[in-house]
Amino acid sequence: MRNLAGYRVDPVLDCLCAEPVRVIRPARQSIPFVFASPHSGRLYPASFVERSRLNPTTLRRSEDAFVDELFSAAVALGAPLILARFPRAYLDANRAPAELDAAMFEGALPMTIDRASPRVHAGLGIIPRVVREGVEIYREKLTAREAGERIAQFYRPYHAALDRLVAETHARFGAAIVIDCHSMPSAAAAPDIVLGDRLGLAAAAEVTSAAEFAFGGAGFRIARNAPYAGGHTTQLHGRPGAGTHALQVEINRGLYLDEERVERGARFAEIRRRISGALRDLVGSAASLVQAPAAQHAAE
Repeated sequence: MRNLAGYRVDPVLDCLCAEPVRVIRPARQSIPFVFASPHSGRLYPASFVERSRLNPTTLRRSEDAFVDELFSAAVALGAPLILARFPRAYLDANRAPAELDAAMFEGALPMTIDRASPRVHAGLGIIPRVVREGVEIYREKLTAREAGERIAQFYRPYHAALDRLVAETHARFGAAIVIDCHSMPSAAAAPDIVLGDRLGLAAAAEVTSAAEFAFGGAGFRIARNAPYAGGHTTQLHGRPGAGTHALQVEINRGLYLDEERVERGARFAEIRRRISGALRDLVGSAASLVQAPAAQHAAE
């Protein structure tokens, strides 16, 4: 369907442009945590699906499907939760803005690009070229203008909202702990949860250890920094010396998801309950975690 001006009518895209990001706040923020879900958006513009060579279910296999629901207990515990409503296959908010693949676009891009990025070479830049298992998304090249529009309409609002939450939390509590929530494809030897703190650069050891203890206490098998050490969000916000910590949490999709159909699996309610319990234990350590940076700063 097209409007009188001849443009494609796309109600989902209009909806996303009106509200690209949703911030769910508690009645009162009582803990120095901010939870973020950049990859659980599941609203797919018709104009995007029509230009793809993939069916909607295959496109969805890039999602961290339902991760926002798995971590929703954070709000009841007193922390804000920010979610990207747009899908990861359309734009990936956990990438640096320069991580663009110039070969995907007609014409010169009007911004600086990082030609050396391994994520771009893999097809997983800010505007992805592929979904899971390297399957190409698009039938044809996009316009250079579209790259700028997607970044302006979706990427920047997400990071502006996250920046505000982190700044507000730090101002209120003297510290901020960003928990960046993700999921990972299942594999026979994969752990249940991977905690990524950029090998100790993005979060104080006390923060990562508290998370490991909390999730381990809920019965999950934990690994640190392998195979996921953290992405753009942890790099951007992980400043332990300044009292801002960022920890990426990856949960194995095989625990809670039918990965082929991208539907909640038989154990979804159980896994959500166990994650909620782990979050209660983690935020229960908040007072000591807030004190850790101050004590470290004094020692330096």
